[in-house]
Amino acid sequence: MKGFLSLLLVLIGGTYLTLAAADKEPAAKSEDKRLGEPKTLNGYFPMKVPESKAAWEKRRKELREQVLVATGLWPLPEKTPLHPVIHGKIDRDDYTVEKVFFASYPGHYVSGSLYRPKASGQHKLPGVLCPHGHWQNGRFYDAGEKAAEEQIKIGAEKTVEGARYPLQARCAMLARMGCVVFHYDMVGVADSQPIGHRLGFADAEAELRLQSFMGLQTWNSIRSLDFLLSLPEVDPARIGVTGASGGGTQTFMLCAVDDRPTVAFPAVMVSTAMQGGCVCENCSYLRQNTGNIELAALFAPKPLAMSGADDWTKEIEKKGLPELKALYKLYDAEDRVAAKCWPQFQHNYNQVSREFMYTWFNKHFNLGQPEPVVEKPFVPVPPRELSVYDEQHPRPSDTVDAGGLRKYLTAAAAKQMADLQPKNAASLAKYREVVGTALRVMVGGGLPDKVEARSPQEEKIGDVTVHRSVLTRPGEGDAVPSLGLVPPGFNGTVTIWIHPKGRASLLENGKIVPAAQAILEMKSAIMAIDCLRTGEQMGDRPYKVDDKFAGFTFGYNRPLLAERVRDILTAVATVKTVLKPKKINLIGWKEAGPWALLARALCDDAVANTAVDLNGFAFDDVRNTSESMMLPGALKYAGVQGLAMLCAPGKLYVHNDAHAANQTELIVTFARLGGTLVLRYDLVDERGVIDWLLK
Repeated sequence: MKGFLSLLLVLIGGTYLTLAAADKEPAAKSEDKRLGEPKTLNGYFPMKVPESKAAWEKRRKELREQVLVATGLWPLPEKTPLHPVIHGKIDRDDYTVEKVFFASYPGHYVSGSLYRPKASGQHKLPGVLCPHGHWQNGRFYDAGEKAAEEQIKIGAEKTVEGARYPLQARCAMLARMGCVVFHYDMVGVADSQPIGHRLGFADAEAELRLQSFMGLQTWNSIRSLDFLLSLPEVDPARIGVTGASGGGTQTFMLCAVDDRPTVAFPAVMVSTAMQGGCVCENCSYLRQNTGNIELAALFAPKPLAMSGADDWTKEIEKKGLPELKALYKLYDAEDRVAAKCWPQFQHNYNQVSREFMYTWFNKHFNLGQPEPVVEKPFVPVPPRELSVYDEQHPRPSDTVDAGGLRKYLTAAAAKQMADLQPKNAASLAKYREVVGTALRVMVGGGLPDKVEARSPQEEKIGDVTVHRSVLTRPGEGDAVPSLGLVPPGFNGTVTIWIHPKGRASLLENGKIVPAAQAILEMKSAIMAIDCLRTGEQMGDRPYKVDDKFAGFTFGYNRPLLAERVRDILTAVATVKTVLKPKKINLIGWKEAGPWALLARALCDDAVANTAVDLNGFAFDDVRNTSESMMLPGALKYAGVQGLAMLCAPGKLYVHNDAHAANQTELIVTFARLGGTLVLRYDLVDERGVIDWLLK
């Protein structure tokens, strides 16, 4: 026992202190930054440049996984047939405009305008995707004569046509430069009407299944690229993406998750300031510990340019571009990233910035146009003539609304999970790759590499040694109070005790509670912690989850359940790396049982035996995004049972499980993989649980 305590105090660099009573607060009170105000989309989002290319490649992999999980695209959905319809060719001098619609999902249609150069010859042509952003009526946008005149007056535009129809102007000029351009609708805008913009994906079930507007639009962009590349004249080695505002978000999001784009130009969106104010630009997990600069950096080292204006992007040349230059320097490619702000203009994609983009694409597509490229006058298409649906080409009869699409997405995700169910070691590895990665994103990481235990204090209760410290992950702002009990004759086993009352649950009136005493009598030490918002970590008040769309909250801040699971992982890592015991066991009591189960799913072989009271819980029971057990994505990955499979082939005892009778296959799978799973419907008494855990 003395060796164990000495090791504890030496490794954490502490000194012996004495308390007047065992349940007294530690002198150094926890100062956990997570008890402060939550981050919002209007926060500050600088990018930390990695020290090496290898460090960035590691970070890039993790961040890309985070983006895919956040958008509900991990694993990628099945690419069902597009069945594209192209019709209604409109002739212009050196290019044509056609009407297009196709199914990105069965029953959900992407619509848009296809611009093609007339004289393509025998050469493959670059392809460019143009998402439009939040311009009124999107693809049908007409600024009107008065606004056009004002834009010309201030020098933002040179022609009435470009000023009135800036979205068409971009596509027409790119086509004249020799590019095949697809200009496609945002969901709920122009011809994309069955699902209203900002509607249909904001309830608790959508969160639990990671079904979001951001995910849908990102998938639409992926399928739009599939469509563009299906055209025989398009060169797959020269693919560009450019859009402004919300279209800028779609630009860097597509480039973050898809390797096929080769040149990108997100306009007036990438910055360290406001990250995107619409539900279609946000979703849970997306910007936790990151921001738009780093998301755009996922495109490195391919050519990336950006524009700024008198909006949240006005500091892009001073904040963002230098970091991106430093990142690109790791690839000896500093000349492949650029940004320019025109602070005299408000939020826009005007002719000045469009010409900056044309020159960028001209250079990196090797189009051979004189530089700088100057936009030519064009003849706009009247907006009503751009509509893709008419009497001969009506909206498809199988078109679904948000409810119909979500029903399909739910069934498709369930099939993916069924296909992933592990049958042997190889398939378990694949299951861990998919579901384990998802849970790590949802929780905010697995077992941390670095932990510290500070502010140690030590005393006695009878012959039991009591120690207190505050556990933390260096640099992350967490501070988790811990209480340890070490019995005489300590046998090298540490039981991590997780309870909704935190450390206080170990003691009552200065005495050790019977369940803890039973563990100590078996010569196991105990560590209990105050998970976030338990015990000392209650705080003044929990942060409020945005009641209109939880992605505005969980896109930047971890859910409470995730934070509690992280705290348990911090405790496991501390015991493993600092105390180095012979064995670690984990026990979860009452409503804290599910917290412990999720933590065990990310512990690999660090924990030997785990016993949890499931408290009758199922993620299907979560009805509101503000509930403490809300964990976006939990139902997408088959809920408690699906996540529990990550504990295989360990030893797991689950009681008070309302669904135990339906989990025979789970028990068999555990056994087949070499593990042990006991599932019980009833609530087992404390002694029975402890006997299983330690005997």
